[in-house]
Amino acid sequence: MKLHQLRYLAAIAQSGLNITAAAHKLHTSQPGVSKQIKLLEDELGFQIFTREGRNLTRITPAGQQVIERAMKILQETQAIRDLATELRDEGRGSLSIGTTHTQARYVLPRVIHEFRARYPHVRLNLHQGTTEQIAEMVAQDRIDCAIATGSEHLFGDLTLLPCYRWHRVIVVPRDHALAAVARPSLKHLAAYPIVTYTFSFAGPSSLQQAFAKAGLTPDVAITARDADVIKAYVRLGLGVGIVAEMAVDPREDGDLIAIDASHLFSPHVTWIGFRRGVLLRKYMYDFVQLLAPHLDRRLVERAHRMPNAAEVAVLLADVVLPER
Repeated sequence: MKLHQLRYLAAIAQSGLNITAAAHKLHTSQPGVSKQIKLLEDELGFQIFTREGRNLTRITPAGQQVIERAMKILQETQAIRDLATELRDEGRGSLSIGTTHTQARYVLPRVIHEFRARYPHVRLNLHQGTTEQIAEMVAQDRIDCAIATGSEHLFGDLTLLPCYRWHRVIVVPRDHALAAVARPSLKHLAAYPIVTYTFSFAGPSSLQQAFAKAGLTPDVAITARDADVIKAYVRLGLGVGIVAEMAVDPREDGDLIAIDASHLFSPHVTWIGFRRGVLLRKYMYDFVQLLAPHLDRRLVERAHRMPNAAEVAVLLADVVLPER
């Protein structure tokens, strides 16, 4: 059994059993991948995949166990490489981050600016997407950490560290009727078309739930993942915007009125997550502290050593989250 065979195995599993796609991902040939998987099956004495002709159709029960263990071995192998790199030079490496537009646009610029000043030789890769897309990036091992809000159930393999709480605000043009209402109700909002964030496919939106609890049905006219797009449509008079409070800049958005909506909708918690068991390098701890100063390295280390989310939650239960 060879390490490159386990890499081929993992690549096939992550490519939907498409050997051609796996070979492309590994920068090798499709026949070479097929041959190595067959050699591995011959060595083990059972099939990892069932086949129809040359196509793989599914993973066998025994094969599923092999793949799970192969993934762990590959993660540990990468952790050893990371450790060697860190011991050679703590100031070099890379950090791939998967996050939403709101975090990338309004929260991370300051953090990344300070991080780059400390670590000019660490390459940063920023990947934006919906929460579901970020979860897919995690599953495909494309990112080192995820920064998102809610949907924790999609990230069961990560150590989730709470960063801060934030509230929604209502944004309207200065001449809009709601601009004169200091504390609007859900009934006020239900009277207008609403422009807000794209809803998650993982379950009902907390915004929709708030309206439903009040016995109201919101007229959601437009959804978008980008707060700047939402504000653009608000400026065109296409609806009342509901966005994260950090997405409103007094200088850039002086033509809009931002109305506090914390009395209407529950607060949200933004978290940063790392895959359990993966070595966190010094610059990763520093990135966490820049993003969430209330989380010191020792606390992050303790949380990251814990085997499941329930124990992490107990450890961090008393952590006081700052407001954004």
